[in-house]
Amino acid sequence: MYRYTMPMKAISVGILLLGVIISSKSFAEVRSNNGWPPKIEHGVLYFQENKYAGWPANNGIWIWDNEILVGFVEANHKTTGGLHTYDKESARHKYARSTDGGETWKIEDAYELGQTAWGNDHNVPSDMAVEPKPLTTPMPDFTDPGFIFTFVRHNNDDGPTHFYYSKNRGAKWMGPYSFPNLGTAGIASRTDYIVESERELSVFLTTAKADRKEGRVAFARTSNGGLTWDFVSWITDEQGGFDIMPASLRLSETELLIVIRTRTKDWQDLLTAYRSTDNGRSWKRLKNPVNDTGNGGSPPALLKLKDGRLALAYIYRSAFGSRVNIRFSSDNGNNWSDEIVLRSGDGANRDAGYPRMVQRPDGKVVLIYYWNNANDYNSTPYRYIATTIFDPDYWK
Repeated sequence: MYRYTMPMKAISVGILLLGVIISSKSFAEVRSNNGWPPKIEHGVLYFQENKYAGWPANNGIWIWDNEILVGFVEANHKTTGGLHTYDKESARHKYARSTDGGETWKIEDAYELGQTAWGNDHNVPSDMAVEPKPLTTPMPDFTDPGFIFTFVRHNNDDGPTHFYYSKNRGAKWMGPYSFPNLGTAGIASRTDYIVESERELSVFLTTAKADRKEGRVAFARTSNGGLTWDFVSWITDEQGGFDIMPASLRLSETELLIVIRTRTKDWQDLLTAYRSTDNGRSWKRLKNPVNDTGNGGSPPALLKLKDGRLALAYIYRSAFGSRVNIRFSSDNGNNWSDEIVLRSGDGANRDAGYPRMVQRPDGKVVLIYYWNNANDYNSTPYRYIATTIFDPDYWK
């Protein structure tokens, strides 16, 4: 998704905060690596007893200097027969904001800030929910530093999808606004977009296949502030598994790179990559960045570092111990380094992952994902939002 990385002056905004400041180093069960590589710090963004927190990759991440905003889902913990141990009826969207580069966090309630429509894992009661309507006035200048944008889907297959925007870094959200299906079998998108100009915004969409099941990835664009959207191209073909949850970068005026969570028809989970050299009109598949993301797979988090390298984060999911990984590319995604394990061995089962990441002004990367210690019987098993802060210069 689009990330602001240039230095910006602070602005004063009013925000509704729930709870207290959470120190990212205050959770006893979280371990830090003490050997090589040095200074990998694992912390906690959000944890609450008897609560489930998950899926930062769905709702977006943004950074302005040392201010970071990231979305996630909070729900009541509930033992179930499935992978996710949460009460879906209690699920609501939340945001976490840090003003010190991810060292401490404050939690904000998405509904109170204007995200008032029912959505997947945003279970707003019917008597409180607002119906999404078409946008009738163009969204404000996309290049304004305070502008951010997010999608909310109604399910993981054929949607529909609606969106919100904010003019003040998420202190207040405008919407909900309906998003068209653009001639597809349905759109069920998480948040991934690139600001192109004052009125032009490019979006990377997860769509349903012809059977109305997830998924196929498409590229679309608005040139009039969101009043209308144009389907530009298919990035992936239909296949027996799925292609979902893209992470994109603009590399030049005409070149785009995208990494996608893929599952084959025989349930092999991996990450695939595609490049466009004609500004999104056509796409060429590249060598797979990651050939195996474990049992259940992982969406990618993709970032262009200040030194020009690309960083790709993902979680290898395993019932016997998941791990947090990073790879680097020095040639704009043509080739990737060997897998570097940032975190493992602390009892995380496969209900973990969905990373997002940003780079702070000091060069350190803040990686955010959901995690657990369910396989460690001496630790609290509930799912929580975790951070890993590291210096990418160690792997130059």
